Formats: sequence, C-alpha cells, structure tokens
Amino acid sequence: MSHVDWTHLEVEAIVADYLKMLSLELAGQSFSKAAHRRALQQKLNGRSDSAIEFKHGNISAVMIDLGFPNIRGYQPRSNYQSLLREVVEAQINRQAALDSLALAAVEQPAVSPELVDFSKVVAGAPARRNIASEAAPYRDYSPVKRDYIAREARNTTLGIAGEEFVVRFEHWRLNQLGMPTLADRVEHVSQTKGDGLGYDVLSFDASGRERFIEVKTTAFGKETPFFVTRNELDFSKEAQEHFVLCRLFEFRQTPRLFALNGALDQHCALDPVTYRASFA
Repeated sequence: MSHVDWTHLEVEAIVADYLKMLSLELAGQSFSKAAHRRALQQKLNGRSDSAIEFKHGNISAVMIDLGFPNIRGYQPRSNYQSLLREVVEAQINRQAALDSLALAAVEQPAVSPELVDFSKVVAGAPARRNIASEAAPYRDYSPVKRDYIAREARNTTLGIAGEEFVVRFEHWRLNQLGMPTLADRVEHVSQTKGDGLGYDVLSFDASGRERFIEVKTTAFGKETPFFVTRNELDFSKEAQEHFVLCRLFEFRQTPRLFALNGALDQHCALDPVTYRASFA
C-alpha cells in the first residue's frame, strides 16, 4: 500500500522513531535499524520496507533543511510533503535532549586521526546536477532553534583537523604517484600564510601543476551542506583550473573524502544570502 498517502498518525510514528535513532547515534550508542523498522511496521498499516526506507530519506532531507544532522545511511530525498516537515519541526522543538546531543556533536573538539589507510579514504561524490546556469534556490531555514550545520562549520578545531588530514592525504597521494619531491612541497597554507587566501592546502597534480585545495569537513554524511565565503567563491572562479573542493565527511568515525575540480558554483547550489552550499 506504499502508493497510499501517509496518515498523520503514521508520520508522527516514523518521525518519532527516526529522532530516537538519531539521538542514539549522536550519543554514540548502538542500535539496530532493522529492529526499529520491524517494530515500526506494526504502527504503519503494513508499509513495506522500501516505503519506510524512502520515508526515512525524506526525513533526512527535512533534517538537513532544518540545519540538523541526519542519520548515517539514510540518503536525503528532498521531494517531501509539507506535513512531514511540520511534524518534524513540532517534534524536535519538544526534545531538549536531542538539542543537547546535536549541540555537543557539532561543538566538541576534534583531532586528526593518526593511523589511516589512505587507500580506502576516497569516495564518490554525490550525484552531480546541471546547476551551472541554474538560479540558486531560496530555502527558508527560519523555523529552527539552532542551525547545527552552521555551528559545526564554526568549529575551528574540526576545520583545522580536517585540513591536517588532507595535507597528509596529499603527501601520501603524491608519494604513491612516485613524486616524493612534490609531496614534500605540500603546504598547509591556511596555517603558514593565513586563512584569507581562498584555499587551505597547496598541492600538485601528476604533471606538477599547482592544486589549490579548499577543505570542508563534517562529522556527518557526504550530502551535508557546508558554508563558503565570498572570498572562497571568487577565488574558485578566478583559479578554477587549479581550484579543488575537498569534502571530508564522517570525520569522527571513518574519514572519507571526495574532490571536485573547478569553481564552487559548478558543483553546488549556493544560497544567495547565507552562502550555504548543497549538492541536493
């Protein structure tokens, strides 16, 4: 019956269960998604596993639009009903514990992990959209109590730890290409020269051309939006043949990254007011 519209009671039930799982995840406590789904099905008028999974993706999209982290593994699906957003907003505004957990998750200090198998770090980027000529959409984020994604972006220790991680990854990558001299020239320029250059790490490609790498780090999934500055956007356009966006995600668990070459607005939809960049 997945084609039948979800009732208000069903939406209330699945949102409550999603927020419970998210609270457990943010607290670092283990839980079984399958067990939660089986218990939930008894409240959902026989909804199929795929229908529940799809709705979880809708909830993830709502959470991101509201400035919240979402559950890992539930890929955001943005075409959701207004009822779903209304229910999510109402429930999160009643959950003080979730607010505390999300705040702690985005504000706790971070350090760059030492023992990393860099051969397993590279991941695929989110599906690209043809947005080069697309007007940036305006989204209203005003109902949220806090924008946790924005707060994470202001976590200086997380940003620096991510940049240090990318410096080490670039050093490893160039050594793997048999270019130790170039590897030794990789530079953490946001620390050695200041953070106003429009990029964080100077590296090189296989031909020896400079790569200007801007690092954006999150503890959450690859679809999590991030924030850019006007300076970063302008520099990415001016130096687009050399500019690289490096998105480092799930940093506190198992760090993964993907890299996108060229101007930032070729890959991301940018909010014209906040410069919030999103892939979906």
